[in-house]
Amino acid sequence: MCTLFELQVVSNTPMSAVMDKNIVAETFLVQIGYIPKGYDPKTSATSVRDSVPYRLFMDFFMNNTSKAWAVEELAALLGTTKPTIYRHINKLKSMDLLESIDVEFDGAVRKGYRIRYGDLAKAWSFTEANVNMAMENYRRTVSHFQSLARDENE
Repeated sequence: MCTLFELQVVSNTPMSAVMDKNIVAETFLVQIGYIPKGYDPKTSATSVRDSVPYRLFMDFFMNNTSKAWAVEELAALLGTTKPTIYRHINKLKSMDLLESIDVEFDGAVRKGYRIRYGDLAKAWSFTEANVNMAMENYRRTVSHFQSLARDENE
């Protein structure tokens, strides 16, 4: 069975010399495929930084890393729908950056989401492990494919 893991990998230069966290965040989120390159919000947002996916990541997950957020709470705070929140949460989950934790919201227990371990660097280690496993599986497939092609040509 193949579990969903999806991450865009592009050649990049570390942004360690850039001191503006919003520039680093926006660039990073585009590079990994969370925010599409050339993203044009279809809402009243005037820029990527004003958009739901950016604000969800920065204003809620990164600015409150230890807090788990209910989808209903996020939708209300961001002025959007639950399906929109789920779409963006699912992207982050597919990169293995989020974990789910039960939270109380409006007097009921709901599933809440936060950055895995409340620490992006720790969460990223899971992403790296998934990338390494995916690359190893590609290598095995390529080797097998090459072997099949070689056998057919002999």
